[in-house]
Amino acid sequence: MGAALWTGGTAMLSEAVHSFVDSGNQVLLLYGMHRAARPADAKHPIGYGRELYFWSFVVAVMIFALGAGVSIYQGAIHLLRPESIEDPLVNYVVLGIASIFEGYSWFISKRQFAQAKGELGYYEAFRRSKDPPLFIVLFEDSAALLGIGIAALGTYAATSLHWPLADGIASLLIGVLLAGVSILLARESKSLLIGEQVSGELADSITRVAKSASAASTVNGLLTVQLAPDQIIAALSLEFDDELRAPQIEREVVHIEKTIRAAHPEVVTLLIKPQTRRSFSENVQRRFGCGSQVESAAVETRN
Repeated sequence: MGAALWTGGTAMLSEAVHSFVDSGNQVLLLYGMHRAARPADAKHPIGYGRELYFWSFVVAVMIFALGAGVSIYQGAIHLLRPESIEDPLVNYVVLGIASIFEGYSWFISKRQFAQAKGELGYYEAFRRSKDPPLFIVLFEDSAALLGIGIAALGTYAATSLHWPLADGIASLLIGVLLAGVSILLARESKSLLIGEQVSGELADSITRVAKSASAASTVNGLLTVQLAPDQIIAALSLEFDDELRAPQIEREVVHIEKTIRAAHPEVVTLLIKPQTRRSFSENVQRRFGCGSQVESAAVETRN
């Protein structure tokens, strides 16, 4: 911020605001992780896991409102009233130092994301990820490095090429970059906040465990909701043998619950509903429509 005020560089000011927003976002993500880790209580019986998704969405909004908004505004003002940059060497030194720190942070976040994504592509892993801090940090660091490069080019064009408008254009480009990043992050965070199902691999694993845990029941299907990266709600529909009486069904349910939780501790809430296959199919079709993924998964499980 000091370098931007000293030299009068608009793109430099945009990057300073961007860095300030990034620092605040890291604090918000840490706060969200702390809040999400609180255990369930009487007021919130399924826990506080979605706090992480809420604060992730707030981070995306801040990137758009403060980072992109201020950058675009400053760029537009500079285009209307161009001003020359004084002492551009200060900008280059500050941007060079910032690129070292941001580059190191980017390398660490990229390595962590690469380990988590496995064989998936980066974009596919981003869309399927249930852990916002993991991809938000990578996106922010990537945007920061690109922003530093844009600010440096803008400073060079404005001073060495004697084109003062380049500084304002660079600020606008930084704003557009941040707006694009914030829209992607907001869309994914919103989807997680309102309730996404778990990955297909995890859902298949839960149904297999349930099927193997009881020979006296048939798995009709499974509904899941991701509360947090390590917190899941699962609702399991089972059809029990007609010969079983209520006490026997209760024992089967308890055994299935213990087996699933032992295999998947992230299932913090498990609901088991005894019902016939026909009743389950009718409920699924009425709620989700014919050919839904829930019913298709149920058929594959039974087969």
